[in-house]
Amino acid sequence: MRDSRTSTGRQVRNQYMRYSGWLFVLPALAMYATFVLWPLIVSVNYSFYDWNGISESEWVGFRNYKRILTDETQLAPIFNSLKLIVFFTVVPVFVGLLSAAILHNLRSRFLGAYRTTLFLPQVIPLVASGIVWGWIYSPTGILNQTLSWVGLDSWTRPWLADFDLAFPAVGVVGAWVLTGFCTLLLSAGISKIDPNLYDAAKVDGAGRFQEFRAVTLPGLRREIGVCVIVTMIGALASFDIVFITTQGGPGRETLVPGIQIFRAAFVERRVGAASAMAVILMLLIWILILPIQRYFQRDATR
Repeated sequence: MRDSRTSTGRQVRNQYMRYSGWLFVLPALAMYATFVLWPLIVSVNYSFYDWNGISESEWVGFRNYKRILTDETQLAPIFNSLKLIVFFTVVPVFVGLLSAAILHNLRSRFLGAYRTTLFLPQVIPLVASGIVWGWIYSPTGILNQTLSWVGLDSWTRPWLADFDLAFPAVGVVGAWVLTGFCTLLLSAGISKIDPNLYDAAKVDGAGRFQEFRAVTLPGLRREIGVCVIVTMIGALASFDIVFITTQGGPGRETLVPGIQIFRAAFVERRVGAASAMAVILMLLIWILILPIQRYFQRDATR
């Protein structure tokens, strides 16, 4: 009898331990469901309607999706966001790798200050960064003033109003913001690599480049994957910097899906079209990010 009671008590305790963890996670799950999952479901539902947000909605099926996928002007923002990957992902990851490798071999009392300076753009709100860079790029901004001061007056121009240079100018802002994040993350990744691997490479006669290729890069696969995923999402879902600096102009040169969704929903009152664009953007992010995530996870476990 006593053994049966003990066994029952253990079963009850084990079940309590099994489900008690969910009690701690439940508040976060409730917030996530309320502010992420439910709006997502509502957006998918709205995308099948023609609705101005006030009057009665009309069911249109996949018409909003067809209009976006067959209209070049609607597809242009998506292509612009894909081109931003060069500035938001390729440049920050490449520069971050070089900076992290240099910091790893650098011995200076100013090393902490240098790391803080690199990471500072991540601390500054994106809206503030966009405002500051708007001043820098303005016709009377510090960039044009510096060019005039060194005798390059022919190079001065309204950078954010130039049809050829507005997009790269916005891309530079994104690269500036994300480079510090990549550098800090990759520097932390280098610090966890076994120093004996570097010593073995030096004994084998490897130079700095051979050490970087044979030791540093393989040891940073997981960190590089995180940098690529985070920065690609930042490129595809960009809004703050572009809206503050150019608002999608000049013309449609810097228009990205985030601004297109904002205009369709709150300016043109086409809630269904805005929701369809948001759903397409979400699917695009999944299609691009999930294979990359699986690739880096697979390589990291080898």
